Amino acid sequence: MKRLTILGSTGSIGRSTLALVAAAPPGAYGIEVLVAGRDVVGLAAQAREFGARLAVVADPTGLDALREALAGSGIEAAAGPEAVIEAAGRPVDWTMAAIVGAAGLRATLAALECGRTVAIANKESLVCAGEIVLAVAARTGATLLPCDSEHNAVFQALDTKDPALIEKIVLTASGGPFRTADLATMRAATPEMAVKHPVWSMGAKISVDSATMMNKGLEVIEAARLFPIPSERIEVLVHPQSTVHGMVQYADGSILAQLGTPDMRTPIAHCLAWPNRMPVVLPRLDLAALGRLEFAAPDPARFPALRLAREALNAGGGAPTILNAANEIAVALFLDRRLGFLDIAAVVEEAMQQLGAPAVAGLDEVLALDSAARALANRLAARRAAAA
Repeated sequence: MKRLTILGSTGSIGRSTLALVAAAPPGAYGIEVLVAGRDVVGLAAQAREFGARLAVVADPTGLDALREALAGSGIEAAAGPEAVIEAAGRPVDWTMAAIVGAAGLRATLAALECGRTVAIANKESLVCAGEIVLAVAARTGATLLPCDSEHNAVFQALDTKDPALIEKIVLTASGGPFRTADLATMRAATPEMAVKHPVWSMGAKISVDSATMMNKGLEVIEAARLFPIPSERIEVLVHPQSTVHGMVQYADGSILAQLGTPDMRTPIAHCLAWPNRMPVVLPRLDLAALGRLEFAAPDPARFPALRLAREALNAGGGAPTILNAANEIAVALFLDRRLGFLDIAAVVEEAMQQLGAPAVAGLDEVLALDSAARALANRLAARRAAAA
């Protein structure tokens, strides 16, 4: 039996992971730890259904409710940020790191310290502290598997025997709900419009990131951390069918691509069964019914987030930390209707210009810079709101 920890179990990635566990043969997987943010009811239901040994809610005020919901089950309950980190550090065979945002960084590092396998769906950890994450994985001998659909696709298509023969990596983007919208429409966009993704079913934050294409910018940074290729050879193409998830072009002109229906169970299953594969019941890709595959370069005028991400990657140091932190604040304010849609990228750019690319030698420096960038982004957003 493979023992699992799922960080972010009540989110879309966590639920998809548990669906695969439920569909697997009895005894194939056992749940050690489930961690959620605030959804006590959902977490308790999952813990009971899958017989978890420990359930942890990040919100410390949820402890009493969680204990009550688990009463009589024998499942241990805990709450608070430190409890999350301690739970993530329990030795298991496989961990899904799917806590959204920079909040998942310390838990991801704790999981890697165990030296086992970590499937990373928390791209922000690699964005804001990529060198630290990779250093811990190298020191402990942990296996880091990319679970984002695009990076998992590249991972499947990548021949690493001779990285010099890789000409480029291509990450695809659906284009989100504003793929063909003009700037006037985007300027007036509401949260309801931004989270209405045309293909994928995701949480609010990542849906807005898809709408601004910041999600793809973060993925460029993530790819630069994960794969042995210079960042200038990581390309982004808009592909509205979301069928080709990633491609690798080689020196002989060959392009290897991973295709599939847009369902996160596919890359999660690849990570869960790796280095083998497992059967997954989901709709199969019907290329004849699909009819055609379209690709286009992203529009830098309407989607400046891609440029900002590349600038942060090239600047190095703490620039990606600033990019991610400012974006998280700006997206949250947009979802709270306190910032305009186009102002998201504008706030991020201002924060990057003011804070630059300071050196970050360790986790404490990363967390301090993250905090400073969030405070600055809040001030910049408030100034824009007052001027509107």
